[in-house]
Amino acid sequence: VKQFIFRVQDNCYISSCLLTFPLSARCDTQAQLIARGCMMEEIISPHNQLIIDKKEPLSSSFRMQEPVQLSPQKIRVKLRPGLPTTFTVSFKRVQGYPVDLYYLMDLSYSMKDDLNNVKELGKSLFAALKKITDHAQIGFGAFVDKTVLPYTNTNKEKLQKPCDENDQQCEAAFGYRHVLSMTQREDEFNTKVKEQFISGNLDSPEGSLDAMMQAAVCVDKIGWRNSSTRLIVLTTDAGFHMAGDGKLAGILEPNDELCHMENNLYIKSSEMDYPSVGQLAMQLEKNNIQPIFAVTKNVVEVYKQLSKMIPKSEVGVLSSNSDNVVQLIESAYNRLSSKVTVTHDNLPDNVRVVYTPICDHAAPAKETEGVCDNVHVGQEIFFNVTVTAHLCMEEKSFTIRPLGIKDTLTVTLSTNCECQCKDPSDNNHAHCNKKGRVSCGICSCHDGFVGQFCNCSIGDKDERSLRASCQRQNGTECEGRGDCVCGRCQCHSTENGNFYHGAFCECDDEHCEKFQNQLCGGNGKCNCGKCKCKEGYEGSACQCMVSEEGCRTSNNTVCNGRGTCKCNRCECKEEYQRPYCQFCLGCPDPCQTKLNCIECLGFESGPLKKNCSIACSNSIYHEVVDQLTISGKECQQKDSEGCWINFKLDQLIGEDNYMAQILKQRGKLLMKVRKLFKAERYLQFILQLSLVLQFMNIKPDYKSAD
Repeated sequence: VKQFIFRVQDNCYISSCLLTFPLSARCDTQAQLIARGCMMEEIISPHNQLIIDKKEPLSSSFRMQEPVQLSPQKIRVKLRPGLPTTFTVSFKRVQGYPVDLYYLMDLSYSMKDDLNNVKELGKSLFAALKKITDHAQIGFGAFVDKTVLPYTNTNKEKLQKPCDENDQQCEAAFGYRHVLSMTQREDEFNTKVKEQFISGNLDSPEGSLDAMMQAAVCVDKIGWRNSSTRLIVLTTDAGFHMAGDGKLAGILEPNDELCHMENNLYIKSSEMDYPSVGQLAMQLEKNNIQPIFAVTKNVVEVYKQLSKMIPKSEVGVLSSNSDNVVQLIESAYNRLSSKVTVTHDNLPDNVRVVYTPICDHAAPAKETEGVCDNVHVGQEIFFNVTVTAHLCMEEKSFTIRPLGIKDTLTVTLSTNCECQCKDPSDNNHAHCNKKGRVSCGICSCHDGFVGQFCNCSIGDKDERSLRASCQRQNGTECEGRGDCVCGRCQCHSTENGNFYHGAFCECDDEHCEKFQNQLCGGNGKCNCGKCKCKEGYEGSACQCMVSEEGCRTSNNTVCNGRGTCKCNRCECKEEYQRPYCQFCLGCPDPCQTKLNCIECLGFESGPLKKNCSIACSNSIYHEVVDQLTISGKECQQKDSEGCWINFKLDQLIGEDNYMAQILKQRGKLLMKVRKLFKAERYLQFILQLSLVLQFMNIKPDYKSAD
């Protein structure tokens, strides 16, 4: 047999005799392809590509220029979908890296003692920072709460002096005020802080989230440097208001996360709601700011919960008068700076990233982040980053960065979804019946021809309409189990050597229900996903012998004629209940549905009077009696003439089949009920009237018979 060798999409060159196999069989594992005759050098299996575009060496110390703490800085990867690739990222904390610390203080009245201590804080605070770096700056801001009810007393005098009357030095109420931009001068910090006085408000929670949001987004006004460790130290003894609390004051406009500072005051405090925790966390992370919550013991648990939702944050217990704040800041900074967390931003859809830390105190590998703890200054640590693209995609980028640090790694990602084929130059190849060319082992047919080997002439039809005849409702050609040849499906074989069948290859005979781990219980044959049982067996998996023993009732019927017996159990119709389909809980009340028939059969009146025998005789067998004796449902209904009819209905075999006994006399019970009802109502009236008269001190004269 003369054989031609062609390249096949995504696997190998194979002989033309193999190309008579279904198209889907050409892609397989490497071992399977070799077993089927593919040469190793002919197997096409694209590999991942990784190119490092920028890799500057890590800096060892800060020398008044932009240090490098993360390497590499730019990477390009081209991935085969589903095949992961791994690269290594290194990080090293720079010695003497600058620190910007913004001291944000609660100036509500309960912090009066703390303010006095903070005014003497400058020297010790600068001394503590100089232990860390020679390039430290400190800023200062203060907050209370929104100056509207119910947060603050809006009386004009109280707005100007919200403190106690005995306090001579009291600042007017305010939301957030920026006091001092970042400075390296200790004397300037001391002077500005000493100018501050206590203020006040009404409720306990404060506007701390408002203040933190403005301190984070007003970068230029605060004076944050581009290359620095940015810290906000929040000191307070109270909880915080957050998004939604503004409704209490009629403030409905959501926080827009923008800077609104004029003359060092937050001017939108009374117009815009508090930020949510999520909004604040996002802006702190975006601006590489790490908060330290220095709070008193009574609210420490509240801020620990807040810290869990804000990455790279710490909580410390503040003494009642803030005299331990410097030690608190030192220990919190050490905890923050020694913990390195690497994560990503703007990750494309269908891309998975896993971080594996390589360091002495490494956290487990995770998809969201990689964490190394107890990292010392100058210590180099590593993270293995594994990236997987699950689908083909256009070129996209995402960034990897350590939290709280400016350095980033930009990863440009694309996928390798193109065939790597060297096609024959013949546009009328013999493999395609000289009516097309070979493209990666597949025939690309000339106009007017379709099919695996261009052997189908479509005439006046277009290829789309021809292929549409091979598609069912889901639009998949031959259900993905066959090839569309000249408008008809040629079905593939299954893994077990059988064939799919049906007009759209929608059927197979291998996936029916099992019983006792046997297809169709071993008592039937699987056909297009359903079991066809042998004689004497039934059930969805042919698991039952045909029998009506468990379905027979005391009157020797099967399921009372209101169901079928399957697997020796009643399968009841509609709302009828097992075991014997005797009662129907959800069916309409027959007392009402059969009323018209009862009236015409028993009294020759009502809407069905003229055709009573036709409408009712087939469903109701009746008798008119002086006394109701049969068992069944007792009914009392008002007929078309306003009289009450008493009757009993006993459901016979079947769905709409009843025996009825109808009481001769109509209306007597109604009169009794009315009399009883009137007597009871009259008695209630007399009792109520007696109570009213007694309350009014009037003695009634009971002379009537009543």
